[in-house]
Amino acid sequence: MEYQLGVVFSGGGARAIAQVGVLHALREKGLEVECLGGTSAGALVAALYAAGHSTEAVLDFFETRSPFKLSKLSFGKPGLIDTAKIRDDLLEYFPSGSTIESLDRRLFITATDLLNAKLTIFESGSLIDALLATASVPMVFTPTEIDGRWYVDGGIIDNFPVAQLRGLCDVIVGVYVSPLKALDMSQLSSSLAVSQRALEIARFHNSRHKFYDCDVMLCPKDLNGYLAFDTRYVREIFDIGYREAVSHLDAIEAALASIIR
Repeated sequence: MEYQLGVVFSGGGARAIAQVGVLHALREKGLEVECLGGTSAGALVAALYAAGHSTEAVLDFFETRSPFKLSKLSFGKPGLIDTAKIRDDLLEYFPSGSTIESLDRRLFITATDLLNAKLTIFESGSLIDALLATASVPMVFTPTEIDGRWYVDGGIIDNFPVAQLRGLCDVIVGVYVSPLKALDMSQLSSSLAVSQRALEIARFHNSRHKFYDCDVMLCPKDLNGYLAFDTRYVREIFDIGYREAVSHLDAIEAALASIIR
């Protein structure tokens, strides 16, 4: 294997902040992640980590760079938020011209090719373009164009990209941050809420069989109480991920200790 420890991050909007807590707990224990796979907001967390940003810097991004601002509204495009207007925020964390292959750690980012209806795995090329592509959630964000192709959220086809890490990593830790919970119709009072619920159902059922491809699997149930597009609870969500990782550290260390080289 090329790498000892790899992690897989699902999408989940603001709930992906829990993955920052997981990375913080691993680093506190002296466990460095060498290879990452991510979708949507999970890809953003993975990229910020792979670029060497501190936990505080990643939390600052989610607290202060909210995409849901009037200045980012879309006009004449299919989506509420113009994805292209998020580029300047990313440039503050990733220098212009940054490529995926130039990062300190191996990174895979998924996106959905909208017109050709197929999964695309970005492992080289423009980092910011790939991040905008994977985060382009339909109805909420406008599609992203790269080299004449149009992309939307990678989670539509693969919200848990573990396949790319198999055969590369001795130990794979999975972090799925969109656990399903029981709802009643009073909680689905808007078109956006219904659409979000439908996507979460499809993504969970498409992802859960992949959980068994991970050596250690984290799926914090406490995230059920947080909405994907609500960034008011960054620190709380971070703490949930941190606690979940701490409770699994023994299992992760045992998996690493079992490696035969």
